[in-house]
Amino acid sequence: MRESLAPGVWGVVATPFQGSTLDVDTDSLAGLVEYYQAIGATGLTVLGVFGEAAALTPAERSLVLEVVVEETDLPLVVGVTSLYTGAAVEEIRAAQAVAGGRLAAVMVQANSANPAVVAAHLNAIHQATGAKVVLQDYPLASGVSISTASLISVVQACTAVIAVKAEAPPTSVAIAELTAALDVSVFGGLGGQGLLDELLSGAAGAMTGFSYPEALIACVRAWQADGYEAARDALLPYLPLINFEQQARIALPVRKECLRQRGLIADAGVRAPGAPFPEVLRPGMLTHLAEAAAALDARPSERPASAPAAGSPAAQHLAAAGRL
Repeated sequence: MRESLAPGVWGVVATPFQGSTLDVDTDSLAGLVEYYQAIGATGLTVLGVFGEAAALTPAERSLVLEVVVEETDLPLVVGVTSLYTGAAVEEIRAAQAVAGGRLAAVMVQANSANPAVVAAHLNAIHQATGAKVVLQDYPLASGVSISTASLISVVQACTAVIAVKAEAPPTSVAIAELTAALDVSVFGGLGGQGLLDELLSGAAGAMTGFSYPEALIACVRAWQADGYEAARDALLPYLPLINFEQQARIALPVRKECLRQRGLIADAGVRAPGAPFPEVLRPGMLTHLAEAAAALDARPSERPASAPAAGSPAAQHLAAAGRL
């Protein structure tokens, strides 16, 4: 069997901004990353679509990655924004210069409906950089629709691919077909909206963001230990908030405002073409967040996988939740 990315929850890290100029907020980023490690994430996905990587300059992308590398020892998957091979190679080399051996893989989007084109793209990337690849099928972001059968043929033709992130609905159907045909990990995304059905279809876990990532981690762990009913019970209280966060065209500002409300980032600003949080939704958001907080408080107390530094944002938040 070929190498495969570790199962579990790979948190997709938002990029916090601050002030009217929307500069990268390195303090909030450091706290958010530390928090993911403290609650037991398998790894982190940095500079993905929800990290607003396409709105960052090359220098800012390096800065974000530097902060993440410094603040956590979790393995990293780094997103690649370009669909063009040459530009993708440059992005990956820049990431390798910062992350070095911490880079478990790069996440590359399918750049064509033609599997031969995608396979050539991925093989050229691997030959130029040596990087392992997570193949992402996310047509909403890439504008490319590719069949599941074509994805399978791409992975079979590219030994550098160690995981697939399936985000083309219906994800449960695609994941069932992918896991039946491939020997690499397949992850769901989309904020965990289809996580239970994706696990039933053979998913290795989730590679996504959510303002209560504890819920995704608890769900996947429960699935691994005790199966569907335990996973369902772990996730059920959070499903209204998951659904709220995944509203079309406003998912990013909604999630960032939820993270701000939790105290995990200081500012919810998003860069263009993102829109600001719709204030008309604030009462609903606060209702869902209160329900999620109550569900988290009701869980049996458990010590984080690794304790954050005393006085850090992660330590303060975990202490407030009674988990340190």
